Amino acid sequence: MSNALTLKNSLEPTTLQEAMKFSDILASSTMVPRDFQGKPGNVLVAIQWGREVGLGPLQALQNIAVINGRPSIWGDAAIALVRGHPDCLSVQEGVEGEGDARQGWCEVTRRGEAPQRRTFSVADAKRAGLWGKSGPWTQYPDRMLQLRARGFAIRDVFPDALRGVMTREEAEDMPAEPRHVENLAAAPVAPAPEPVDAPLLLIGPDTKEYAFKVLPTWLAAAKRAISQIDPDALGAWRDANSAHIVAVSKRFPDVPVVETIIAAIDHRHEYAETQTQEPAQ
Repeated sequence: MSNALTLKNSLEPTTLQEAMKFSDILASSTMVPRDFQGKPGNVLVAIQWGREVGLGPLQALQNIAVINGRPSIWGDAAIALVRGHPDCLSVQEGVEGEGDARQGWCEVTRRGEAPQRRTFSVADAKRAGLWGKSGPWTQYPDRMLQLRARGFAIRDVFPDALRGVMTREEAEDMPAEPRHVENLAAAPVAPAPEPVDAPLLLIGPDTKEYAFKVLPTWLAAAKRAISQIDPDALGAWRDANSAHIVAVSKRFPDVPVVETIIAAIDHRHEYAETQTQEPAQ
């Protein structure tokens, strides 16, 4: 009888002890990505994240990365998970247009739902400070436009397949340092209106630490902030807070966050009057 070892199943750990030993072995190998070499703890976490979204251990090490403190997945692995979902009927994407109107687009169709299309244009990239950025945005701009549109589309239509994990390409473009914003929701009474040339008010505390935990209070703070801004400054205020608003909207896809903000801007005078009658909650 041969002494050769025959592996009938993949070497996937089934207990914590097995996972820890498995992670130690992988971390000591030079065949795993450099970020995981000598770091068994990172290996273990990556394997667990991979399990959450349906990737095997070695697939996870190749496709899961922590960028700016958040787990992310390479764009090609993300679309593979979506295409493998039983309700995915099609994913189509490309790049079209010229100049600032040039855009990447992605259209995703889920069984029982209408197709949904997302785009990301050169103008969008410029507003986000990405266009001309050293690295892939300079070397492969069309590819980056397409990947950004893809990330929006597949995460909006198949959040259950990706478990809320963003694509690595998006994560790499996010600021590394958290931005400080004033906690307007903590104020018992709305402050006096700011002059037009004063620093623009942000709508609430840091999204990761606050808005994602207490959305109703955050929305109330946003409305109070809008009621304080001079009408001439509303456009600039909206632009300054667009990334902040979109981040919260993506975290709560079932809540019309963007629509609520737009409605508050359209009816700022009505809301301002209610604030003079009732103390802020």
